[in-house]
Amino acid sequence: MTRSYLSSARIDALKGELAPKEQAILGFLSELRLASASQIERLFFHADTARNRRRVLEAMTERGLLFRLDRTIGGKRAGSVGYLYALGLAGRRILAQGQPQRVRQASTPGAPFLLHTLAVTEIAVRLHEVERQGLVEVMEFQGEPRSWRRYPGPGGGQLHCKPDAYIRLGIGQFSDDYFLEVDRGTESPATLTRQLEAYRRYWASGIEQSWRGVFPRVLWLVPDERRQQVLVDLCSRQPAESWKLHLVTTYENAIATMTEGTS
Repeated sequence: MTRSYLSSARIDALKGELAPKEQAILGFLSELRLASASQIERLFFHADTARNRRRVLEAMTERGLLFRLDRTIGGKRAGSVGYLYALGLAGRRILAQGQPQRVRQASTPGAPFLLHTLAVTEIAVRLHEVERQGLVEVMEFQGEPRSWRRYPGPGGGQLHCKPDAYIRLGIGQFSDDYFLEVDRGTESPATLTRQLEAYRRYWASGIEQSWRGVFPRVLWLVPDERRQQVLVDLCSRQPAESWKLHLVTTYENAIATMTEGTS
């Protein structure tokens, strides 16, 4: 993209030129932060051609609406579907209009952050895919930091519970709520225990129940059955009244767990 000054008039003009699909892509990346071209294609271009997907993403990148990261997924053989995207400076400015914070261009994050964030994005994409099949309604999907919750700590201080996402699904006449934790098998048992205790304290505060009427099930997604057993063992060491808040399953079974009434 040729560098140019993004005046308020230019931002207004870009905002006025946005097509509905472009608006939807910006909104999605604002919530999830990162997505691969393949994920964007599955979500927004499932009834379109790959050529049109490339054209739209290239045009949005040229206008500064999107930022294409230096990293790719799948190596050179993946081609353009392996490109990774975040909001560009113009996209951030459009979405931040009326807000006081300073807006900066995105940068390429490290591999651990990137892989973790893309895993959360993948869950969002897969849920919307099953929604198109009529199996579920994605009523709400909050990514970080909107998914984070504050609650009172000792001495009146504020503590935080930081799920990777908050999800609300409609299944028939009922709805299910989840706090999502994507575990890539890299955190120590001590770190996982601290996360479990943060959920227990937040649950005990009663804030979420007062707000939504229920406390979401904490859904832990793990890479394999061995890691699943580690999480199950740690959950079982929590107080009897709070271990039932947690549900542990593999990435492979994530969508089935959320959509087949197993919670």
